[in-house]
Amino acid sequence: MAMETVLITGAAGGIGTRLRTMLRGVYPSLRLSDRVAPADLLPDEDFVAADLADLSQVEKVVEGVDGIIHLGGRSIEDTWEVIHSANIVGTYNLYEAARRRGVERVVFASSNHAIGFYRRDRKIDNQVLVRPDSRYGVSKAYGEALGAMYADKYGLRVLCIRIGNIEDKPVDERRLSIWISPRDLVQLFRIGLDHPDLHYEVVYGASDNEPSWWDNEAAFRLGFKPEDRSADYREEAMAAQAKLPPDPVGDLFQGGGFASAEFNGDLDRT
Repeated sequence: MAMETVLITGAAGGIGTRLRTMLRGVYPSLRLSDRVAPADLLPDEDFVAADLADLSQVEKVVEGVDGIIHLGGRSIEDTWEVIHSANIVGTYNLYEAARRRGVERVVFASSNHAIGFYRRDRKIDNQVLVRPDSRYGVSKAYGEALGAMYADKYGLRVLCIRIGNIEDKPVDERRLSIWISPRDLVQLFRIGLDHPDLHYEVVYGASDNEPSWWDNEAAFRLGFKPEDRSADYREEAMAAQAKLPPDPVGDLFQGGGFASAEFNGDLDRT
């Protein structure tokens, strides 16, 4: 059955701001939530403030919704205390509130940083072990695992999207491999909300990129047909790359600077 009411958490963030504009009118009712209202909130937009770390608040905001696009939480690396509250406790509260209130589907915004310690010379699919490159990446791997449990144990339908980099165009060499355009990401979100056979799946959020580090067959099987290609911006991206300083660690790994930050490991073993 088609979604009637869809909730977007993290609606005041960068992806949420783009998404709510592009999904406007796609579903009969769109509810927005964040800790604070977006600065450009329109008078007719349905916004409900909620702190993801407070389960009672999350239960109220998911009441009456059919599907959730979960973007809320900390979107960059931070201290464990911040990541734990926003992304660990917050994500648990989101799934648990969805279960309690009878929500049908959750689309979880995971990240390439859940697998950021794979090297760039290896192409991986959605079946590889997680190799998070940061505390942030750990929180995204946790959200994927939690989604699997809620799908298998409670029947929630869950799509986890390991988002690469969403911008209007890729801005350096790394992003040529992981970039996703806004409209291609919206297509994946709609697959998560609408695909009739979805149970639980992990896919990569990437446009038609060459070279790509990811085998995205799982997304293609669900009907994903990316409309944009990073190769169209290659010359501009490589010119920008030439101005960046080398990163002896980050340049080896798919997670880039997230992998090199605080790195004190053994490169021969990692």
